[in-house]
Amino acid sequence: MKKGYKRLLLFELIIFVILILNSFVSSILNNYFMFLFLLIITLIFKSIFGFEKNRNRYSKDIIFDILISLLIFFLLYYLSGIIIGFARTDNYYTINNIFKFIIPIVLIIMIKEILRYMMLKKAEGSKIVTVVTCMLFIFLDITNSIYYGDFNSNYEKFIFLALTLLPTISSNIVCTYVTKKVGFVPVIIYLLITRLYPYLIPIVPNPNEYMSSIINFLLPVIIGYRVYLFFQKDYDAEVERTKHSNQVIGLVVPGILIIFLVYITSGYFHYYAIAIASGSMSPTIKKGDAVIVEKIDGDYESLKEGQVIAYKYEDVTIIHRLNKIVKIGDEYFFYTKGDANTTVDNWVVKEEMIIGTVSLKVPFVGMPTVWLNEL
Repeated sequence: MKKGYKRLLLFELIIFVILILNSFVSSILNNYFMFLFLLIITLIFKSIFGFEKNRNRYSKDIIFDILISLLIFFLLYYLSGIIIGFARTDNYYTINNIFKFIIPIVLIIMIKEILRYMMLKKAEGSKIVTVVTCMLFIFLDITNSIYYGDFNSNYEKFIFLALTLLPTISSNIVCTYVTKKVGFVPVIIYLLITRLYPYLIPIVPNPNEYMSSIINFLLPVIIGYRVYLFFQKDYDAEVERTKHSNQVIGLVVPGILIIFLVYITSGYFHYYAIAIASGSMSPTIKKGDAVIVEKIDGDYESLKEGQVIAYKYEDVTIIHRLNKIVKIGDEYFFYTKGDANTTVDNWVVKEEMIIGTVSLKVPFVGMPTVWLNEL
């Protein structure tokens, strides 16, 4: 083994020891302390090993590919929210939250990926050093989770394995591969988008823990596979020019669709879409169809018997037909029935449960989210 490799491995071993102490003795590497730690390590590394500039002719192409892949992912992800539901995120657009959450994430991602790039450059293709470097960054990402985690029950162990360890391994393997191929800029862009969107977008899909584990594990794999396919092809100047124009179109179209999906599926606007997960309204509305619901915004007097309405019952959105309306004093009570059911629903729908009326049906559009929900 070259002398330079030994020095690099010794340097990484020292960082490992510090992280082990942080994980099992006392955790201090949180937020800005983590950034300062990484910054100090990076400056020390630069003074010992030097720094090579990040130049790669395919960097822009990979950035475009990553952006297109992420746009398609978010398009499908928000479409799935029609079934799995949406959650409103906290307001992170306050001065306190920006400095407490958003800025530390940005700083840590940037300095961490620069440090990864510097270490991989000095590894010079050594498989042993590359693997050790990847393991170092995996441990760096989970160090605080180990310290604060509760591993007394099998459920907590599963949560750590499924939601933290496996996605972290997947992400760091892919980030290491992409950094070796094209440098740190595409990786920083990828990580900033995937880590920051829950803080920047007020509504996000609300998958269960099983689905979250699968999504967080597979997304980096898909990105890595896209980069791998890119380098299996030969490009000349003309092909690259054509590819750039196609990439712009590939960014714009999914972007517009995502904005439309967020608008139409979030439930925070006057119209929104709901996928039908049962056959209780067949043949009028079939399982796998999607309906556009128009909110009534408290206008209960406008509801008529025979209309198809959407309402919440025990945290489930139900699309059924109004069978009977009863007014007692100033309050309305509603009775509903599915077209395919033989009896009226055995519960009373109160005013606050009403969402709106079904104004349009789109056949089969909701089928992918129904399949996803049934996994």
